[in-house]
Amino acid sequence: MIGFGNSSNLAAAYGIAVTGTMFITDVLAFVVARHVWGWPVWRAFLGALPFIIIDLAFFSANSVKIADGGWFPLVFGLLIYLLLATWQRGRHLVAEELAKQATPMSDLIQSIDGVHRVEGTAVFMTSSKEGAPPALLHNLKHNQVLHERVALLTVLTADTPYVNELDRIYIHRMGKGFLRIMIRYGFMENPDIPGALEMCKHQGERFDPMETTYYLSRETIIPSFRRRMLPMRARLFSLMSRNATSASDFFKIPTNRVVELGTQLVI
Repeated sequence: MIGFGNSSNLAAAYGIAVTGTMFITDVLAFVVARHVWGWPVWRAFLGALPFIIIDLAFFSANSVKIADGGWFPLVFGLLIYLLLATWQRGRHLVAEELAKQATPMSDLIQSIDGVHRVEGTAVFMTSSKEGAPPALLHNLKHNQVLHERVALLTVLTADTPYVNELDRIYIHRMGKGFLRIMIRYGFMENPDIPGALEMCKHQGERFDPMETTYYLSRETIIPSFRRRMLPMRARLFSLMSRNATSASDFFKIPTNRVVELGTQLVI
């Protein structure tokens, strides 16, 4: 189906895939030893060198099979890498653009004295730990009102599989009903924002599910003429963004409590 003529071609593809995976594992072990364990370069290199030599020998022996089917895992791996690298680069540029548009919270809080406040709580999801999120600014610009309590909520992923419940939530009260909430999850945990907000009662902040509205920002990506990202990759990132899992589903937020505000970003 993919152009393999016989079982030997399948074996060639399998051999290239296995040896390539082993070599990548060796490189990742070096990175972990260097940047996570804090080993010096020479020690991390010497630790990984015996395995690299063995796996390079296996890979060299299988490289003669590339033309007989071994090309497939190489091309497939390159495509997966392109998708991952495009997503990472795109999210980095999105974060840069959002940071440029952000307004310092101190300035915003000082300028809202004449703004009408309504009952309830507004939770604005934001990936930045600084400044006012675009959804908050757009809501204030178009609706001319603010809730009595406004929470800026950021979800952080720790380097550990799980996070102790005592270290999960940090709340900073900024005055005039504004809160900044940091919620930490391990990389093996599934975020549950309503459940985490329920835990805030232990720190003196209660969130009634029926009086809490979640505001999310949905970015529309527009390729820039400045070529910060190749046009084809920018279109690919835009397509990936449109098809990504919605934040409300990922964070288990009730859909009937969500308001989405659109933002155009040029990258």
